[in-house]
Amino acid sequence: MCTGKCARFVGLSLIPLSLICIVANALLLVPNGQTTWIKDHLSLQVWLMAGFIGGGLMVLCPGISAVRAGGKGCCGAGCCGNRCRMLRSVFCSAFGMLGAIYCLSVSGAGLRIGPRCLMHGSWDYHFQHTAGSYLLNRTQWSSCVQPPHVVYWNVTLFSLLVAASCLEILLCGVQLVNASIGVFCGDCRKKEDAPH
Repeated sequence: MCTGKCARFVGLSLIPLSLICIVANALLLVPNGQTTWIKDHLSLQVWLMAGFIGGGLMVLCPGISAVRAGGKGCCGAGCCGNRCRMLRSVFCSAFGMLGAIYCLSVSGAGLRIGPRCLMHGSWDYHFQHTAGSYLLNRTQWSSCVQPPHVVYWNVTLFSLLVAASCLEILLCGVQLVNASIGVFCGDCRKKEDAPH
């Protein structure tokens, strides 16, 4: 596969993944779809905005850059222009990989620690000392009284963020290698598109 076609495929895969992370993080801010819990009762991992900043905006940049590196346009046309777009994609992919790693680490911590909820009359991280074993014991989940169904909500959305950020790390790594090859070797598509 040509470096340009590969870049376009990777970019078109990263863009929806980054949007999924943004939406998942936005949903984490409203447990059970209710805004009444936003003020003081959300966990630190939700407020760190890993899905919005890391897996979202920081990955959207390399996604768009990869699509541009794989496309044909009037600006930067030819061998030099394509290599410059690929070089930009190298830096953007490294930036996106950092964002995806941030999203993965914060979301993983959010899963391990568990949500901040009301249990036995106090607001706290009641599952943080279980080392993540609460994930396998669903009978404990209902002991969180407020916000309602917050454990289901957090486990689902943080798991989605973990899966999406793992895919983003993989795709940013592929694009990092692909764009580096594109910088040094060029894009094989220019030979196909050249007039005869």
